[in-house]
Amino acid sequence: MEPDHARILRDLLFTQQVAALGTLHAGEPYVSMVPFARLPGGTDFIIHVSQLAAHTTDMLAHPPVSLLVVAPPTPGVMAQELARITVQGEAVQLAAGTPGHAAARAAYLARFPQSAQMFGFADFSLFAIVPRSIRFVGGFARATTLSPETLARVLGET
Repeated sequence: MEPDHARILRDLLFTQQVAALGTLHAGEPYVSMVPFARLPGGTDFIIHVSQLAAHTTDMLAHPPVSLLVVAPPTPGVMAQELARITVQGEAVQLAAGTPGHAAARAAYLARFPQSAQMFGFADFSLFAIVPRSIRFVGGFARATTLSPETLARVLGET
């Protein structure tokens, strides 16, 4: 990946805190908003969601999901030029006491410390979105498909 593209991708994922989550809901596409964190040194995206939310039920029934993170609009920049990443992957529930739960909880709370009280609610749980395929668009004619390994390498660079 070109150094300029890598910088844009890192900036996007380090500055944006909200993603659009696509699930399968009653046989139809369904998109919702979720705050996300990432596990340090890896590629998994961590979300903390309520059992009352449709997307949680959807992920439990149909784990394949899509996650979209888009840079905010900028004056003078066409919407089609905005940096964005689309992740296609698998939603894996991380129940308390299971491997990965503590690290996911720590990563989420490091990014969203104000969410600590929500971990006391019985209806909330953590999910890891484990990427299978990643499509990065850094602007016009600046698109590439990444493997999870390439994403981990790019995000690990400083």
